[in-house]
Amino acid sequence: MIQSQRTTADAATAAHDRVFRTLRTRIMHGDIAPGEALTLRGIGREFDVSMTPAREAVRRLVAEGALFLSSSGRVSTPELSNERIEELAALRALLEVELASRALPRAHMALIDRLQTINTSVAEMITKRDAVGYIRTNLEFHRTLYLRAQAPAMLAIAETVWLQLGPTMRALYGRLRRTEPPHNHRLIIAALKAGDEPGLRLAVRSDVTQGLHLLTS
Repeated sequence: MIQSQRTTADAATAAHDRVFRTLRTRIMHGDIAPGEALTLRGIGREFDVSMTPAREAVRRLVAEGALFLSSSGRVSTPELSNERIEELAALRALLEVELASRALPRAHMALIDRLQTINTSVAEMITKRDAVGYIRTNLEFHRTLYLRAQAPAMLAIAETVWLQLGPTMRALYGRLRRTEPPHNHRLIIAALKAGDEPGLRLAVRSDVTQGLHLLTS
């Protein structure tokens, strides 16, 4: 009986984790539009799980700021105010500039080659007009660099900011109508090659804030 209970509990945990991680990734990559409603019944039907794993996944995402729970119980992706966008942009500038600075002494040619490869993928997503693919590869570019900082707590906070901004980034992509990879990515790579910390800090700050400021203008 105890073994059976443990197996059931493990299965419930696995189901919850699967729902949570999949929804979290979708939100971070802008696959769900700002203000889009989600229901526990709909989540349960899509993932073929009971209401309990769906409810637990939503609870965790609300706690991370990825979903908004209204007083009436409606669950949706957040529609950020200009003030909130400015706040999150400022957080990105603080965190990501520091992460890049810490990564610089550990940057090597293999890392730079990897960043150039990812930037090629970013360009491909822009050519395809694939908004979700663009956001995904753009974040991959940044995460790959920041992993070299060896500052996991700082990176975890940065990822929470990305998560809260995901749907808004999707709206930003539509506003920008990009036709080529972000110019600042090339500046980031150049600064890494040159060991130029001031140039790297400036390029990262510009890259993570310029676009978001367009949404508040």
